Amino acid sequence: MEKPNFTSVVFFYTNIALQHLGIVKNPLTDKVEKNLEIAKYTIDTLDMLKEKTKGNLEENEEKLLASTISDLKLTYVKMKETEDKTEEEEEKKEERKGEERREKKG
Repeated sequence: MEKPNFTSVVFFYTNIALQHLGIVKNPLTDKVEKNLEIAKYTIDTLDMLKEKTKGNLEENEEKLLASTISDLKLTYVKMKETEDKTEEEEEKKEERKGEERREKKG
């Protein structure tokens, strides 16, 4: 196995984020396991890494990290919006069911 380098660290955290965004399967379970809270934490970790390494990275490493964080944040926002919309729709369905039950009783 090769020695870890900065790029491999970025790819490691990116893969974790993508797993928790529900984009790639967890290699241990071979299942898609979406957890936006962990995805956000992982993206925030990369963001912190960017701040802590500022001025110490090669240009290509800075670009890789910046573009990776940007892409992950955009994907997170899209997934969060989709999840919020789904939750709203489920709540509306439950409200309608409750209204229908009340109408049948009344």
